[in-house]
Amino acid sequence: MSLPLVVAITGATGVIYGVEMLSVLKSLGQETHLIVSDAAAKNLEIETSYTLEDVKSLADVVYDNNDIGASVASGSFRTSGMIVAPCTVKTLSSIANSFTYNLVVRAADVTLKERRPLVLMVRETPLHKGHLDLMSRAADCGAILLPPMPAFYHKPESIMDIIHQSIGKALDQVGIEHNLFTRWNGHDRKEQLRETLRIAT
Repeated sequence: MSLPLVVAITGATGVIYGVEMLSVLKSLGQETHLIVSDAAAKNLEIETSYTLEDVKSLADVVYDNNDIGASVASGSFRTSGMIVAPCTVKTLSSIANSFTYNLVVRAADVTLKERRPLVLMVRETPLHKGHLDLMSRAADCGAILLPPMPAFYHKPESIMDIIHQSIGKALDQVGIEHNLFTRWNGHDRKEQLRETLRIAT
């Protein structure tokens, strides 16, 4: 049986990344342990039609963000890693500086010290040098920085296709198999030639 994956949703715009990730993981039979910040709960109201209870129902275990005595606050509790989706700059800053003032940051710090994958889907743009410095510092500690930047090689036809591609990239980092998007297998040279000839004519 696979180890549980910790999922944290913080208060950046894009809470749908965390919600949809939980939904996908549930469909895959992957055990999830969830932490939702107060700001994320507020953004859930603003950005989606989901209630907090809807989101909690997608996880196997849910923790209060103030419960620093929770199981995921200890390295002796084994997990397969942690994904913060989305990740605020405040959360990024706290992780980069080991300022473990709540359970999200404590669980992330534990993930790093135990050398488990920690994926931070940082949501902010444009970025100033302070943001970049924090990302660099977090990366130096072992975090994987994965801002949800859309790709188009898989020819998305909906917003959910774009969301799934970013979620899939995050799941790749923690070794969870999925079929959320069509992977790049090289460009068909014959198709490229046909397209070149079409443009030329």
